[in-house]
Amino acid sequence: MIREAIVTTVNRAGKAHVAPFGLIASGERWVIAPFRPSTTLDNLLEIPFAVANFTDDVRLFAGCLTGRRDWPLVDASRIAVPRLAGALAHAELAVEEVTEDATRPRFACRSIHEETHAPFGGFNRAKAAVIEACILVSRLHMLPREKVEQEIAYLSIAVEKTEGPEEAQAWSWLMDEIKARYSGK
Repeated sequence: MIREAIVTTVNRAGKAHVAPFGLIASGERWVIAPFRPSTTLDNLLEIPFAVANFTDDVRLFAGCLTGRRDWPLVDASRIAVPRLAGALAHAELAVEEVTEDATRPRFACRSIHEETHAPFGGFNRAKAAVIEACILVSRLHMLPREKVEQEIAYLSIAVEKTEGPEEAQAWSWLMDEIKARYSGK
């Protein structure tokens, strides 16, 4: 199982980094598998702690992929890595094992603390479509343009039928990113 979350990490200087990740369930642990090179990878190697932030605000996922990483942070409860102020819940993670890989090392983490901050109000189809579009945008460099355009055409139906203001904004950021990628091609 993969659970979509926003992961926060810090470097030695204490500078926070916010990034969307599909956390991989592995027994009692969560696995963070950042691609090389990445800030999350560098941070986890320096400071082996992270916060998995669980949110239904898809703007955070789309924002991180489109250069909008300045989201309000607050202190976590037990580790020196901040959490998202607007998270519905969060889990504070400690790296227990690192599996090296030339492309995508894996950091197996145990949860040392979890908190719920607000109720989950449910999903609409637009939220799910935005998450899927985020995954496409994160792989624009790897996927054929035709595949991306087909997927976006399908996902746009759910967005158009069920979006609220947050989903509309997130979708527009992602569409701008795709247009910029393919402009002039």
